[in-house]
Amino acid sequence: MLQVKNLNVSYGAIHALHGISLEVKQGDIVTLIGANGAGKTTTLRAISGLVKAQSGEVLYEGKSITNMRAHQIVKLGMSHVPEGRMVFANLTVLENLQMGAYLRTDKKAIQNEMEYVFSVFPRLQERQKQVAGTLSGGEQQMLAIGRALMSKPKFLMLDEPSLGIAPLLVKTIFEKIVEINKQQGISILLVEQNANLALEISTYGYVLETGRIILQDQSSALRQNPQVKSAYLGGM
Repeated sequence: MLQVKNLNVSYGAIHALHGISLEVKQGDIVTLIGANGAGKTTTLRAISGLVKAQSGEVLYEGKSITNMRAHQIVKLGMSHVPEGRMVFANLTVLENLQMGAYLRTDKKAIQNEMEYVFSVFPRLQERQKQVAGTLSGGEQQMLAIGRALMSKPKFLMLDEPSLGIAPLLVKTIFEKIVEINKQQGISILLVEQNANLALEISTYGYVLETGRIILQDQSSALRQNPQVKSAYLGGM
């Protein structure tokens, strides 16, 4: 579904990504774990066209999307839920969801999508007239995911969905991510600091350190890896 080959990204003099390669197979959840500043967010932003790749290639369904414009990538069926949620704070929940369907024209299909989002996140239905900026962190995360689903993606990228959310809601969000993957068959690339949770729900994982992939394996094997345990799983 997605292949990243030897991707390099720089911010001015700072070389953020050093030739990283990864892939996500159809229907899989793949996770990218690493400390703050490892380059996880930059990786997602380069894939979704928000940051320019210096060199390397991004292939989506076998087609090169390297440095394609972000809205064109969304049109191909890829959605990105950014770090920090980035909901439109002054719009209502309903308006935020409608913005997610901005590139679509089929009203009936959009309505079906809206009903699906409300079935996954009933709280959004209850709060559809509420201004998004007044929601809790967890509710805003639900809204950010719901908004991404409104474009009917085949591929979803999630950047730190557990960040700044009450522990009880984190569990709910992760259960919903699995549900979306299973019900809709959406392939998912998950960036997450809560490595334990990320490795629990994913099939395959990559460990990123200072812009380089230093480890990759089945998620179950990474959870048992002493290096991963001591660095990311609190020595469990």
